[in-house]
Amino acid sequence: MFEKILIANRGEIAVRVIRACKEMGVKSVAVYSTADAGSLHVNLADEAYCIGGPRPQESYLNEDAIITVALESGAKAIHPGYGFLSENAGFARECRDHGLVFAGPSPEVISRMGDKDVARRTARAAGVPVVPGCDLLAGPDDAAAEAERIGCPVLIKARAGGGGRGIRKVERPEDAAAAYNEAHAEAQSAFGDGECYMEKFVHPAHHVEVQVLADMAGNVVSLGERECSVQRRNQKLLEESPAPCLEGHDDIRAAMHKAARDLAREVGYVGVGTVELLYTDAGEFYFMEMNTRLQVEHPVTEMVTGMDLVKWQLRVAAGQELPCEGDEVPVVKHAIECRINAETPQGLPSCGTVTGLHAPGGPWVRLDSALYAGAKVPPYYDSMVGKLIVSSPTREEAIRKMRAGLGELVIEGVSTNVDLHFDILANPEFASGNYHTNLMEHLYE
Repeated sequence: MFEKILIANRGEIAVRVIRACKEMGVKSVAVYSTADAGSLHVNLADEAYCIGGPRPQESYLNEDAIITVALESGAKAIHPGYGFLSENAGFARECRDHGLVFAGPSPEVISRMGDKDVARRTARAAGVPVVPGCDLLAGPDDAAAEAERIGCPVLIKARAGGGGRGIRKVERPEDAAAAYNEAHAEAQSAFGDGECYMEKFVHPAHHVEVQVLADMAGNVVSLGERECSVQRRNQKLLEESPAPCLEGHDDIRAAMHKAARDLAREVGYVGVGTVELLYTDAGEFYFMEMNTRLQVEHPVTEMVTGMDLVKWQLRVAAGQELPCEGDEVPVVKHAIECRINAETPQGLPSCGTVTGLHAPGGPWVRLDSALYAGAKVPPYYDSMVGKLIVSSPTREEAIRKMRAGLGELVIEGVSTNVDLHFDILANPEFASGNYHTNLMEHLYE
């Protein structure tokens, strides 16, 4: 195991990795921006270094500064967390070139699966069904022709996309050219890559993802699946495991898990990764993409499997083999995660100083956050400030426990979306377990 690692991230995920390091006897090195000088991850790490200004490009995306700190501090590996540089193949390659272990898959795998057009073709080669569509579009005229051929509605998606950016829905073929131009421009601005492809808009559908873990010896296991259909503007709000839409469909669940493992083996995957799928009420599922990093919602899987995914990231990065017998890690209980965002009731970011904080407690209740009384919530980063995760023997009990936890959670000084989560949990469609990615459209009908 590594003696010291650097965490190239901030906020709750940096705190999460530092805590795992402490439990493993590994020294941790934090990096931070000037806006995060008083942050919890800075105070918890064994060492901390300021690497630049408040904007991500000046600090958390500053590859040279991060690698310099890693080398000078004596860190042997870098954990990228999620977001920022976690799926940056160039950064993973720079780590390798400087003798640093990147706690994730190889840069070649990141590049292959990060290009969503290539990823679709790779999935097909592995025998995984993909959403009907087309490969890279040549331009707006080609987009219009393909929309006519595939049949609307369709989605135009950036091949380098993420976080809901670079996606446009097209209801009529005559709207495809303008939608392509918008998606292309947004993707070029956000990712430096404006290339787009098109796929059929599968609706209604469930967003189901399978967690995989693989080691350097070629062992691959799946650790249950998560339902992530509660989304707003293509951003997840609530996740749960196991997926309620698969209850009573063990054959389909097994096929999904096998497809995820087959894809991981196809690309020689090492580390934790997530295969995202669309599932229809007709029992069909399709590959969407593979996230080559730790997911925000990984605690849900940890709650139902008892496996610490961050620790296993570090172990397999250090060359340790998986101890698991069989292809699937058993899932027990039911877990739900609510993402706590600092936002106004209108969904706008809320910034400021946290003046009071009370975290809910009790068995199987977990709050992953970097907040404390006096913490600053700056305007430069994602609005998510924490995740509340609960688990219980049944889904019904987990919902009740989550309501209790949300009711006990107090964050003063900034507005949060706690009330929105109460509304979601109380919604009959959500309570039934048979909800789709359009749930938020129905919430207040």
